[in-house]
Amino acid sequence: MRAAGASDNEPGAANPSRGRRAGGRRPRSSRRRGEGRAAWLLLTPWTAGALLLTIGPAAVSLYLSFTDYNLFDPPHWIGLRNYTAMFTRDPRYWDAVRVTARYVVLVVPIKLALALAVALLLNRKRRGQGFYRSAFYAPSLLGASVAVALVWRALFSTGGTVDHLLSDIGIHTGGWIDQPQYALYTLVLLGAWQFGAPMVIFLAGLKQIPGDLYEAAAIDGAGPIRRFWSVTVPMLSPVLLFNLVLETIHAFQAFTGAFIVSSGRGGPGDSTLFYTLYLYQRGFTDFRMGYASAMAWVLLLALGALTLVLFGTARRWVFYAGQERA
Repeated sequence: MRAAGASDNEPGAANPSRGRRAGGRRPRSSRRRGEGRAAWLLLTPWTAGALLLTIGPAAVSLYLSFTDYNLFDPPHWIGLRNYTAMFTRDPRYWDAVRVTARYVVLVVPIKLALALAVALLLNRKRRGQGFYRSAFYAPSLLGASVAVALVWRALFSTGGTVDHLLSDIGIHTGGWIDQPQYALYTLVLLGAWQFGAPMVIFLAGLKQIPGDLYEAAAIDGAGPIRRFWSVTVPMLSPVLLFNLVLETIHAFQAFTGAFIVSSGRGGPGDSTLFYTLYLYQRGFTDFRMGYASAMAWVLLLALGALTLVLFGTARRWVFYAGQERA
């Protein structure tokens, strides 16, 4: 029993609220600090990977683009000379730009058209649907592998399978990869053949289109072609934009096929001299790593600008469900 006259404020007096804080949960601010430390601890692997494998090498590459560096001697600062030489004194650089731009203009529409066509076919219910989806997606699993490029080279070389088949029907072109006017088209076919990834994305987008829209269009008398352009294309336009941006970036980064088919030379006659292949030649054949770094940053800026243009034009042709057109 507490002594009579004792005050609640005396040092020896018990404080109920203090006892509840001591025996209960920690203060909220302390818990938040603990959660914050745990979050940073869990993010440590990603942060270290981003700094060591992405941000750090990118910063070093930016610095090297302003230097003369041959991989063996210390880099020597030369300012903007790599960039000025690239744009004014290197005709092969512009050949690489033209070849790459031509490849992108050809392969991206063909690849997306094939992916959408096959996705429309696979969107219908039929027996063995899973097998067909796997079969069409299989080439994309191989990716830009050296083995596929070697097979492609054997098919389209002089005396190869394609050469024999065309000769049997009276078309004598020689090996496609040995002819400057045909060599690039072999790489276009190789890129378009691997349409599995955009096909799967298109197929997922087709599954999200409400069937009521097709029924309403059919009631209004719209045929299959009209339903495709009036229902499928507008509802699929966000997915189309996504695939367009992704495949454009991938096309500009194409390297393995051109390297293997042309034996690393970009021939014949620089007809398959892709931008990335010429970058490789400058950096690891000529040992001009500073020049190659400058080329890499120009490519990065060009891709960023092109992506902004694609997103800028999207407001004119991309339709999002629930939004009214301007």
